[in-house]
Amino acid sequence: MTDSKTEQHPRADNVDSAEVERFQALAKAWWDPTGKFRPLHQIGPARLTFVRNELLRHFGRGSNGLRPLKDLTVLDVGCGGGLMSEPLARLGAGVTGIDPGAQNIAIARDHAAPQNLAIDYRVATVEDLVAAGEQYDAVVSLEVVEHVPDVATFVKACATLVRPGGLLILSTINRTLKSYALAIVAAEYVLGWLPRGTHQWDRFVKPDELAGHITAAGLSQPHFEGFVYSPLKDEWRLASETDVNYLASAARPAAESRAQ
Repeated sequence: MTDSKTEQHPRADNVDSAEVERFQALAKAWWDPTGKFRPLHQIGPARLTFVRNELLRHFGRGSNGLRPLKDLTVLDVGCGGGLMSEPLARLGAGVTGIDPGAQNIAIARDHAAPQNLAIDYRVATVEDLVAAGEQYDAVVSLEVVEHVPDVATFVKACATLVRPGGLLILSTINRTLKSYALAIVAAEYVLGWLPRGTHQWDRFVKPDELAGHITAAGLSQPHFEGFVYSPLKDEWRLASETDVNYLASAARPAAESRAQ
């Protein structure tokens, strides 16, 4: 666990305080599937499918059993209210969830407690954990990249927290005209799925840009998958199309490989 100083004053090296406050103001809505975070609840099953499949594939785990991620340590960066931390914990992973917003962490802890989910929630940033020398089997950061001021620095910090032989999983939004039309104009102004001002188009990241940051941080070329929305079914599914929302996974070479 972190000490009280870290809990109260996380490092803010690469944190946009306005973004943190925006999400803190909505903290009570994290677990409302029809509220301000409705889009995250909608894409939740597809996100979890990708994360679960990539972890099982990378670590050579079978898909049978209720807790296929048992004994794996997973860090959820920018965990918010715990929408990804909780299902990963239920799958057996030892989960640490960090977020610079104290109110987000409070909501996450309150929601996990009655379910007896032993998730190590902390008010912290990736810089805090890097400074402490921590590492995990997998680092997951979903819908966070587009909210940080310096993507390259953020990706490098996340990669540093991945142990040799481990895996980094990220998701974000592509910087295309299509993403502007759907993720901002439609989602924020027409359909009202998200509060206006949630996203800044110039902070969206193209897959080749993210791949460059990932490999510069010492990880493998990433594997990409995208999300597509089916209006008729009102659901999101994984697809090869990465024009709007997409996910990426990349491995840190094992120590033996790096020594060659």
